[in-house]
Amino acid sequence: MKLFLVRRKLLTAVACLLVAAGMFYVVNHPAIVGASATTRQLPIYCVQRDQKMIAISFDAAWGNEDTQELIDILARYNVKATFFVVGEWVDKYPESVKALHDAGHEVMNHSDDHAHMTQLSKEEIIADVEACNDKIEAVTGVRPTLIRPPYGEYDDNVITAIRSIGMEPIQWDVDSLDWKDLSAQEITKRVTSKVQAGSIVLFHNAALHTPEALPTILETLLQEGYTFVPISQLILPGTYNTDYTIDHTGRQMAA
Repeated sequence: MKLFLVRRKLLTAVACLLVAAGMFYVVNHPAIVGASATTRQLPIYCVQRDQKMIAISFDAAWGNEDTQELIDILARYNVKATFFVVGEWVDKYPESVKALHDAGHEVMNHSDDHAHMTQLSKEEIIADVEACNDKIEAVTGVRPTLIRPPYGEYDDNVITAIRSIGMEPIQWDVDSLDWKDLSAQEITKRVTSKVQAGSIVLFHNAALHTPEALPTILETLLQEGYTFVPISQLILPGTYNTDYTIDHTGRQMAA
């Protein structure tokens, strides 16, 4: 019995030493541990850029009351943006989709009916995405290459399905929170304080104070030396894991 207790104490002591050593390694090598433990597929949140180049984007899923006003404001500052539109929105407002395209803005995919893609199979995701692509192409003559999953929701199945048809999933690193009906001043402060080279900014059409905030945001960032480009011109071309990689924060970088 005494020998058994001695062995038990010895094993307990060894186990504690191993746990302590493991904790020391995690604390002192978090990047290594994180990299090996994380295999999750990520969309592009922002891009590593040396130049002060950024992209602004708008999600269009519901209303349409300010689309032309947004087009007019962007034209005033000679800024081209990316609009992610839902297929059902295209059905309702084809003239606005055409107006966006004719004004030189990118019209990209935001799903066909704003479903929760994480609840769909790979085949259902592809069918949904292609349905929206078909509608946009029918109006603009250009087939989308980028998509923003609804609600910002995704998992490995969603990202794999999207990339399997040659499209790139896009998120954002600067959220205006304009959908919360923040004041124009609050929207402006959030965006201008968070933007950095390679940022992708999220706005919404039909948000209450976005048209009021947008001119000040554009003027401020232009004065700070930023250049605005559509997202397709901000992101790096090529094939994921071959020509570029995406780090754990969603930042796209040259491989």
